Amino acid sequence: MISVFKKELNQFFSSLTAYIVLVAFLILTGSFIWIFSSTSVMNYNYASLGQLFTIAPIAFMFLIPAITMTSFSDERQRGTLELLITKPLSDLDIILGKYFATLALIVIALIPTLAYYYSIYQLGSPKGNIDTGAVIGSYIGLVLLGAIFASIGIFISSLSSNQIVSFITTAFSCFALFWVFDFISSMPSLYGKLDNLVKSLGIEYHYENISKGRIDTRDIVYFLSLIFLFLWLTFVSLNRRNNL
Repeated sequence: MISVFKKELNQFFSSLTAYIVLVAFLILTGSFIWIFSSTSVMNYNYASLGQLFTIAPIAFMFLIPAITMTSFSDERQRGTLELLITKPLSDLDIILGKYFATLALIVIALIPTLAYYYSIYQLGSPKGNIDTGAVIGSYIGLVLLGAIFASIGIFISSLSSNQIVSFITTAFSCFALFWVFDFISSMPSLYGKLDNLVKSLGIEYHYENISKGRIDTRDIVYFLSLIFLFLWLTFVSLNRRNNL
């Protein structure tokens, strides 16, 4: 697994696309926090990093598919997946190596955003007037959200040899799992009956809970369950293709 992990990281950072994706993420989130007047923290009367945790999930819907689309799709396209499978590695080693490499890249993309927190901390009146607990909870939520999106991307990449198809399908799937249940729960026929249950099936519901600084075991179990589900589906997909 470690060898696959290192290979994926080296491959990602040897590509110009990697740096473009990471810089684009930082520019997008930074613009919403500091530049755009409607969301700029400078136009608020209180110190908050809420803009980052609002825009980051949307950015993740494009950032993570761009990372994961090469996981298996590129290997198949270049014919290197068969070579990788013949090495003394189990399917689980390959999947987890690729998955944790993707997760590491997500964390790397988030680390520079700590500068936003430091800046707002210093600008607060008085200095440090920011809900640090909520910020920590929101970062945990972002990492878990990225972990789910990464598992979805890895799974979808295992189904196709076309990177563009993998990117589009992953982006759409992340969008659907994040927002569709919330949209369905707002339908008049469900209001006051099953709306809370339907809403709780979506990722946004649990992400918002953690972003408020409340670390509830039910939310953690939800995230871990979805991650396990998509990694298991990836294992099934890879195993089925290997047996064809």
